[in-house]
Amino acid sequence: MDFHPITVIEIMFTVTLISTLFIIAFLIPKTKRKIGLYTASRITALVLLFFILRPFWINYHVSVKKEQLTLYLEKQFPNEKWQITQNIGRQYNPYIF
Repeated sequence: MDFHPITVIEIMFTVTLISTLFIIAFLIPKTKRKIGLYTASRITALVLLFFILRPFWINYHVSVKKEQLTLYLEKQFPNEKWQITQNIGRQYNPYIF
């Protein structure tokens, strides 16, 4: 599996952050450890949810932007033909057409 360098950096940063949270949760006094583990688990779940939902969120917004651009082009240049393209890849901004 080949990952883009941006993805590798994101994964390394996230793993470091979550590992640090769990290490801190284990090092705090026993009376507060349960709260620390609960908080670290919740943050881990939120980060995973973010990484799962982000592609769908971006695709939704890209489709809305394409629709808006199409309506604008139809209004601005009636009876013309055009093709909307965008660069594909992690290194490109998905919102630029």
